[in-house]
Amino acid sequence: MARTVSERTCASSGLTLVTRRHPLLGMAMLRAVFALSLPVLAFSACRPAAPLDAIRGQAPPAPPSHPAVTALLAPPNPQAPSSPAKAPALTQVFIRGIHFEGASFDARSHRLLVIDQPNGPASTFATCQEVARQHDALLALNAGFFTPDGDPLGLVISKGKRTGAWNSASSLGSGIFSESATGHLSITRRGSPTAFLDARELIQAGPLLTENGGAVGGLDAGKIAVRSILLTDGGTRWWIGKTSACSLAGLGEALASQSPAAWPVQHALNLDGGRSTDLYVSARIPGGSFERRGFLNRPVRNFLILKPK
Repeated sequence: MARTVSERTCASSGLTLVTRRHPLLGMAMLRAVFALSLPVLAFSACRPAAPLDAIRGQAPPAPPSHPAVTALLAPPNPQAPSSPAKAPALTQVFIRGIHFEGASFDARSHRLLVIDQPNGPASTFATCQEVARQHDALLALNAGFFTPDGDPLGLVISKGKRTGAWNSASSLGSGIFSESATGHLSITRRGSPTAFLDARELIQAGPLLTENGGAVGGLDAGKIAVRSILLTDGGTRWWIGKTSACSLAGLGEALASQSPAAWPVQHALNLDGGRSTDLYVSARIPGGSFERRGFLNRPVRNFLILKPK
């Protein structure tokens, strides 16, 4: 009688009581429960999987919200400078028999200003040394071409003020150095003057010697003269200076093969040269100060000067 009552009582109390008081009976009950659960497990295991298209259509998991993790996963900014700007440095090197002398600089820390003389050559400054000292510049170089009457042979913009006229025909105006209203320096091929409406500094000169890293075709290979030039890597790195006597074609090929700076030249612009070439480097650039000006040098209309921003 006691066992029968206990079984009934355990039936309403749970299997654990039955198992503890009646081991054999408890085992029998567990087997029964397990047998009943098999169809349920089998049904769950045999359910069809979600279609692959549905899985593909699901939204990807949200990116981590922690700032440090997000920063690690974010792609690098291609516009961000990879290294700090370097101080202007003097360069003296031979490339294919041509001697280059000038200075490299970074446009993030330095800029080129156009100094024009509205009253004509030597009306204010006779040499690069004079204009550099007057404007406290690190370097000065003669710049654009001019007519026998002393007028600019192309457009000139200095501190936003325009002089001269757009040269749309001559190769001596086929290249443009400019600084935009935002301070961006560039060398570009002559296009429309409307592209430079916001320029605050500009010299129209030419021809281009290299473009997109390659030597420009069709340059004169006969005339040999000293050259004044301006180079860039297409970004923030620049070089300004002079060369020994050479042809324009030979100069373009030399610059396409090797650079006087520590980076490849993308764009190179020929400035007024020959007897006009005049370079002054101050003592603020290691290796200065000195002036490179020929004995028969003639005064020029305008200059490019290098100054810190």
